[in-house]
Amino acid sequence: MDGRFTPGKLHEVLGRTCELLGVDPAGARLLRFTNNAVYELASAPFVVRIVGSTLLRHRVGTVVRVARHFERHDVPAIRLLPGLDQPLRVGDHLVTVWWKVPSTGRKAKSSDLATLLRRVHALEPPEGLAEWAPFAAVRARVSDAEELAEGDRRFLLERCAEVEAALETLDFPLPRGLVHGDAHTGNVIGGPDGPVLCDFDSSCVGPPEWDLTPLAVGYERFGDPPARYRLFAERYGFDVTAWSGFGVLRAIRELKLTTSVLPILRSHPSVRGELRKRLDDLRNGHTGARWNRYR
Repeated sequence: MDGRFTPGKLHEVLGRTCELLGVDPAGARLLRFTNNAVYELASAPFVVRIVGSTLLRHRVGTVVRVARHFERHDVPAIRLLPGLDQPLRVGDHLVTVWWKVPSTGRKAKSSDLATLLRRVHALEPPEGLAEWAPFAAVRARVSDAEELAEGDRRFLLERCAEVEAALETLDFPLPRGLVHGDAHTGNVIGGPDGPVLCDFDSSCVGPPEWDLTPLAVGYERFGDPPARYRLFAERYGFDVTAWSGFGVLRAIRELKLTTSVLPILRSHPSVRGELRKRLDDLRNGHTGARWNRYR
């Protein structure tokens, strides 16, 4: 069966968006395609982001709210294109349009992320921002999967219930507040005026420890250099791996990392092998197994 986000369908949405903007879609480059399809235009300094999962499209309101909050408070972050009522509705799809951050060739460092997170965590959350609910997104992706065997579906939902029960027993040491929600160096862009944050789909009011978890999991699951995480923890001022509740947060992060591609699985079949490996490792308790990032 055809996926809902085939290249032809994405190009159609991109073309209609560019028509609304009055720019040419020719030469646009696909930067990322997991939760969303992200295109960099060649004809204008814009980035077009097409929402992926149908059951998580409500999060685009959070993206816009947080982006405007960061702009008001001068937090270094990507900026929405002004003068548009965003998100745009393009056929059955929701789209946001951003100013492109000029490339400097500099890769973001873990210390950059730590510095940006300290600024984010010091802010009051914008009005109406949702509370942290990590399992809602996981369950929505399972429900919205383009294809998923019934045994895998059942396993993921049972695993959610198991980890959710463990989460309810935790006492978090840091004060709750605004969290980015998906804080890793891939969501930091090295701009000409310094590093900037991007990707606010998961932003919420919750425990800052959650923002400190992705880099720790990157070290443990993807084999990232240990010095990267040590520098991050030192610059931020808290080592989440030394906290007794880290194992639960790691389990939540791994569920999110595994299920992120489910809504586009038929549209992006090259990730099937890695998804199968992650499911098998989770099911068999292979906590030391190395994963490869979805491409």
